[in-house]
Amino acid sequence: MGIACDDVIVIQPGKSAGEPSVLTVNCPDQAGLGCDLCRIILEFGLCITKGDFSTDGRWCYIVLWVAPNPSSLKVDWESLKSRLVSICPSCAFPVYLNQHSNNPSPSPVYLLKFLYLDWKGLLHDVTKVLCELELIIQRVKAMPTPDGKVLDLFFVTDCMELLHTKLRRDAICEHLMAALGDYCIACEIQLAGPEYEGLQGYSSLAPAIADELFGYELSDSEARLQALSPDTKLRKTATITVDNLLSPSHTLLHIECVDQKGLFYDILRTSKDYNIRIAYGRFTSNVEGFRKIDLFIQQTDGKKVLDPESQTALCSRLKEDMINPVRVIIANRGPDTELLVANPVELSGNGRPRVFYDVTLALKMLGIFIFSAEIVRHTTPVRQWEAYKFLLEESREFPLASSRARSKIVDRVRRTLMGW
Repeated sequence: MGIACDDVIVIQPGKSAGEPSVLTVNCPDQAGLGCDLCRIILEFGLCITKGDFSTDGRWCYIVLWVAPNPSSLKVDWESLKSRLVSICPSCAFPVYLNQHSNNPSPSPVYLLKFLYLDWKGLLHDVTKVLCELELIIQRVKAMPTPDGKVLDLFFVTDCMELLHTKLRRDAICEHLMAALGDYCIACEIQLAGPEYEGLQGYSSLAPAIADELFGYELSDSEARLQALSPDTKLRKTATITVDNLLSPSHTLLHIECVDQKGLFYDILRTSKDYNIRIAYGRFTSNVEGFRKIDLFIQQTDGKKVLDPESQTALCSRLKEDMINPVRVIIANRGPDTELLVANPVELSGNGRPRVFYDVTLALKMLGIFIFSAEIVRHTTPVRQWEAYKFLLEESREFPLASSRARSKIVDRVRRTLMGW
């Protein structure tokens, strides 16, 4: 027996402007379901202001209070509900935690070719339209042409699963051409071919830069102090307390850290990758920029996390992903200046949502022109990463040789990504 699928996801919009909407999930449980729900919520530009969730290993009940980020698009609540319902296990056939769910086949990747007249900030405008149309950007290669135009190659998947239809493809091109007006020259969409596979590597990065971007490890001081923001009010110890005495069958993780965009997603992503089951969790409201999270967890064998080495490994990864969930650096690439942004990829292969959107928005707000852009994957011995490469063009306002200008760019990009 189950509940009607219409009741799996219930969304109660806020009664007034600025009031969070309440999102309730009531369905069979499944390993990693909380992470998958939070990733979709993040894709729609929403932040989780607080949350409660519980499961008995067979059925879960989740309540999340969500609100739009300041720079987010208008939320299509019906579309959000449809996306969330699509990843919940069937109500008629529960999927228990000790079973492997049948993962759906990956969505086909399509190539969107877009040619337009060069103009500052236009790359973000294109990205914004793609987000509004519920297209997920998998890879990008944006480059200028010799005659002063810009060619964008967006490799995308369609959340609506309709890109095989001419109606959907035509609607996307029409939206893009309408949004960009006279700047748009041509737009076409086709199923991606071998050229998509050619963008899987990341061989063009110098070893020293790769080490700086991917080789980061928490120092002892960083493990104690969360200070990505220079604001004094956001300098606070990031702590994880492990308690195996409070509950007879679960390990309690008590987490305190600075609030930031995607925090709940980062925590659940790490838990999912470590095969940690969360039986009960509470994500408290933001208090002066800080969060408190309580998680009652078990290992896949249903036992507490008692091994000291396992505790240390889990806490270390959680701290790293809370303190530094995205990496942002500026480096020289020959005579050019390159902004590099990287974030970990889930073991399932999913990347962090809206990174390209946020980075292009930050650069547009600074008035910095993107000469070319690219998204690729990179694998280290520890994990896989999604890497974003932006060649920046020199301007009078931001002389890129200046360390002060570079620091300002890095700070603005990081703040936008973190929601500060």
